[in-house]
Amino acid sequence: MATTLTLLYDRIRWDEKELLKSARSKGIDVKEVDVKNVIFNLNESRTSEVYGEVVLQRCISHTRGTYASACLESKGLRVLNKASVSEVCGNKLWTTLMLIQAGVPTPKTAITFTPESALKAAEEIGYPVVLKPLVGSWGRMVVALRDKEEAEAVIELRSQLNGPLNQIFYVQEKVKRPPRDIRCIVIGERLVAAVYRVAAAGEWRTNVARGGTTEPCPISKELEEIALKAAEAVGGGVLGVDMMESPNGLLVHEVNSTVEFRGAQSASSVSIADAIIDYALELIRR
Repeated sequence: MATTLTLLYDRIRWDEKELLKSARSKGIDVKEVDVKNVIFNLNESRTSEVYGEVVLQRCISHTRGTYASACLESKGLRVLNKASVSEVCGNKLWTTLMLIQAGVPTPKTAITFTPESALKAAEEIGYPVVLKPLVGSWGRMVVALRDKEEAEAVIELRSQLNGPLNQIFYVQEKVKRPPRDIRCIVIGERLVAAVYRVAAAGEWRTNVARGGTTEPCPISKELEEIALKAAEAVGGGVLGVDMMESPNGLLVHEVNSTVEFRGAQSASSVSIADAIIDYALELIRR
């Protein structure tokens, strides 16, 4: 019987096309399922859909992906990544707590619940600091605050936004680093690729979505150990571990669950899509 794998998505990007191409080149029967068209009947012990041995959850929407994974797992299906991993990685507070508990080096970070406390936290950490939303990607709403005057203006604006998460202030030191960070692609217990993400001219954020470019990054023993430790801390699977080069060594500032790898692939000689599909096959054989 042929191996069957489902790609669960809400939009097909370059990354998903590469995964589909890789899976089909290996003779895998791939089913494409748009999560926007799925009805999850929670009272049924099994799903009426045939999803195969593994579901690759590749939704852009963190909320859709996490909740869909939980629904499928409740019916005994194997989902990559697990809902619990998506939940942790999709929230910067949960991620930071897990990393610290596992002994992974991270930037100085504080959480507060009022604008006044956020300003005090910024003073204690020391300017410049970075204010981040708890949930979000591609560097959206991430702001560098150079001094108290800037912090007062931005934090006051943030406090006026609707939604309870906007009333939680995640304040982090702005690490002294080169104009780049490091994106590590961890798959299972392997670091398969590492690339520098270099910020665009005039931009301090390194996200490829904001014009950042990628360059090959040598994989040192320290880099590998920290990346694998960070991946294990959040629950493992297929992950993007992001680090910064600080004066005191490497610091992990984020772990991505539904990791985009187009930028990393452009600077890597290893096929990341093949590595992901091979890992899915490995899970099936266990």
